[in-house]
Parts: sequence; structure tokens; C-alpha cells
Amino acid sequence: MKTTLDFLNLLQANNNKPWFDAHREMYLEAKARFEAFVQRLIDEVVRFDPSTAGATVKECVFRIYRDTRFSHNKNPYKTHMGALICPHGRNSGYAGYYFHIEAHGAQYIGGHLLAAGAHMPMPKELESIRTEILDNPQGFVHSLETARGFELSHSSKLQRVPKGFPSDSEWTEYFKYRDYSISKPLPEKKLLASDLLEYVAGELRATSEFVALLNRAIEYAKKEM
Repeated sequence: MKTTLDFLNLLQANNNKPWFDAHREMYLEAKARFEAFVQRLIDEVVRFDPSTAGATVKECVFRIYRDTRFSHNKNPYKTHMGALICPHGRNSGYAGYYFHIEAHGAQYIGGHLLAAGAHMPMPKELESIRTEILDNPQGFVHSLETARGFELSHSSKLQRVPKGFPSDSEWTEYFKYRDYSISKPLPEKKLLASDLLEYVAGELRATSEFVALLNRAIEYAKKEM
């Protein structure tokens, strides 16, 4: 992963089209190495989550080109690379497993990351997830406990309990979330280690119960829609 990270670090200091075009071969090499790792990671994820079988690298990896039309930041390229491994690819709306690396000082997330879950699900899926928690709170809590070292995102949380959910339950705080994803930092020492694949696959395997619970709720919502 060093080749990919080195490219991102250079891009962080030279985020413009002339530099990118002049270093396109370097980008293609960095991209190829990242995608080769993602393919191997997909193969490992399928072993513990067969619902992801059939996912392709193209469906999972995010593009490096930024949409600058409605952003004050006019830098044309992302200085991070990420892949979301989930049923039917990153745009499917299903929960999945996320692998992320970024340039030093990029401040997109603030560092390399492993994550799992459903990031900002659509209203119907969101309601279904909350209903799943209401119906099976112990299962939800157990799935969080099983995901050792991962923490539930607090980035988007309601001040009040959403309509239709009890405000006097011991699980009330869980109904307030809008982002049902968990994450943990990926140390750079691990990113550059020879056993990166085994480490990442092992960490994400611990989140599979959480992902399965979310996808059960999401699948129900999709069938109702």
C-alpha cells in the first residue's frame, strides 16, 4: 500500500490538473495496487459474509475525481481512496464494510480508517433500522459489543426521539441516530505491514453481525417500497 499512499501524499501537495496529467502513470499504478488489494479483500469478506458475493472492484471503489460544482473547495481530486464492500455495490443502499486511506494532512476523515454499517440511510431504510432496534435491542447491542474496538458514529444524531419511537425506553438514544455506522482508526504501521489483508479482514469480520442486522432491516424496507 506504500505506492498508493506515496501518490496520495504527493497529490495532497499538488492538487491540480496539470500535475495530475503529468503524473498519470503514477496515478494508474497507485490505483491498480489499491484495486488489487480491494479484490483480495472482497474475496476475504465473502468468506464471512456471503451476501457480498458478486461484488466487483468497480462497484466498490470510489472515484478519485471530485464534483466541485457546489463546493467551495475547487480541488479537482480526492486525496484519499476508499472502497465499500456490500451487496450490489457502494450505491445499493445496503450496509457494508469500508476501507479508507488518505494523504497525510488531508483532513477528510483525519486518517486511515476501517468502518462498517449504513452511512446516512434513506428515510424508509432508516425507519426500518430503528424498528429493528426497537424489536431486537439486545441483538443490536450485542452486535456492537462483538465489533471490538469499533465505535458508533455520533456525527449525525437527533436531539429528540423520532416520531413513532418511545422516549422512555432504555434504548432511546439508539433511535436518535441517522448514521448507523461504526469505525476505528487504521494505524499507518498496520497499513504498511505485510499482513495488512489478514489484519483488515479480521477486524471487519468482527463487524459482520452488526452489518447483517442492518441489512435485514434494509432488505425489509426495500421489499416494502
